[in-house]
Amino acid sequence: MLDANLTAQLSAYLERVRLPFDIIASLDDGEASAEMRSLLEQIAGLSPLISLRSDGQAQRKPSFALQRAGDASPRIEFAAIPLGHEFTSLVLALLQVGGHPPKIEAELIEQIQALDGDFVFETYMSLSCHNCPDVVQALNLMAVLNPRIRNTTIDGALFQQEVEQREIMAVPTVYLNGQVFGSGRMGVEEIVAKLDTGAAVRDAGKLSAKAPYEMLIVGGGPAGAAAAIYAARKGIRTGVVAARFGGQTLDTLAIENYISVLETDGPKFAAALEAHVKTYDVDVMNLQRAEQLIPAAEPGGLVEVRLANGGSLKSRTVILSTGARWREVNVPGEKQYRNHGVAYCPHCDGPLFKGKRVAVIGGGNSGVEAAIDLANVVGHVTLIEFADQLRADAVLVNKLKSLSNVQIHTNAQTTEITGDGNRVNGLSYTDRVSGESRHLELEGVFVQIGLVPNTEWLKGTLELSRHGEIIVDAKGQTSLPGVFAAGDVTTVPFKQIIIATGDGAKAALGAFDHLMRSAPVAAAQ
Repeated sequence: MLDANLTAQLSAYLERVRLPFDIIASLDDGEASAEMRSLLEQIAGLSPLISLRSDGQAQRKPSFALQRAGDASPRIEFAAIPLGHEFTSLVLALLQVGGHPPKIEAELIEQIQALDGDFVFETYMSLSCHNCPDVVQALNLMAVLNPRIRNTTIDGALFQQEVEQREIMAVPTVYLNGQVFGSGRMGVEEIVAKLDTGAAVRDAGKLSAKAPYEMLIVGGGPAGAAAAIYAARKGIRTGVVAARFGGQTLDTLAIENYISVLETDGPKFAAALEAHVKTYDVDVMNLQRAEQLIPAAEPGGLVEVRLANGGSLKSRTVILSTGARWREVNVPGEKQYRNHGVAYCPHCDGPLFKGKRVAVIGGGNSGVEAAIDLANVVGHVTLIEFADQLRADAVLVNKLKSLSNVQIHTNAQTTEITGDGNRVNGLSYTDRVSGESRHLELEGVFVQIGLVPNTEWLKGTLELSRHGEIIVDAKGQTSLPGVFAAGDVTTVPFKQIIIATGDGAKAALGAFDHLMRSAPVAAAQ
């Protein structure tokens, strides 16, 4: 199963195992079970502390569990052959069950260990999903730390009948004690916050008690990270408050145009951003959503940012870098069937539609790339574009047109996404030339029509464009003194990662210039 390179890497990692544990396999006579057996035999042969048993009686076959010596039952199980994006999840599970300490803060470890209740998680993923490993790794880590937590990771493609019975049409999807717990990317802090109901109140009090900042950045994407680094290098008190550090890059698969980095993926890039920021004296406050901006009462006064949990932060300058999110098509059925056939990430959710009929709405680069990607997995793809021609790069359009299982409709206005009450069963559109209404029978719809800025919370506070973007000048200054903005949330054209980072640096320099000219830069009191 593992090539020589992966085997060597895994062997080096497993040298860190300190505690003995068993791999308990539940297998049948199928091809997948044979593949799993081969993988597990390789793993067990790399460490004297790992034993392999094939007498497991788990309901899902093939599957395997990891059980530490002395535990009454296993807490981590894989109903999957965790390669691809999930190979790292497998390695971490092996290390952590084997006693290697987790790399999270002591306070969070204590919070996990103090959770009261029995928590049985089931995590549905696909091996091509770049969002899934974060969820799998977070729940596995929690299971290692708390004996009342269990997590089973299930490959939706391997157990497709189960996925269809539960009507799972997006990954990652997490069940807790038999009920849907959440869908989409979640880190360990976010999961713990959902389980620990008193955490929000405690966090609000801690945040409100913080001393004012010289510069507070709202948003933790590329623009916010760059702003934080440039601010911290000036030696001033700097904070970052973010709904999720990494921003939209967390939902990006391949990044191949960030100069000097030949190729990476979004989650790796986001992790590198956070690691870089944390090399400086920056107060990072993750999983905190800004809800209101209160301008300074007088020139040189403090700007206030109020948070959704009731907390409040103050600063002499503020940089808004809240980014953007996927634009919705806003037709009947879209919200009703989200995660039940309506999806926004073809890389994550495409495998769940293997052999089925799907549509992609949007003829730009993202839409055409999605259609090409899906054509390798699904039975048939129909691309719907409002304009009279596709807007993607010619090389992508030519590739799309060469595929035999793709149909393209231009001058097509989507009017409704239909369903049977539980899941998508079709899409209706109007031919803008003939005026004729048409309906497609299909099982999935992928929306790829661009971005919308995250500025709803700022309406009426500062000047926005007709598209909802924050209007900024050449230095990133907004219409409010002391308030700057950067990245995809602004009127700056061409929404690209490299442009956002440059904007973040520019806004931080602009805000620092404002601090120097308005009052001496000193530590906040």
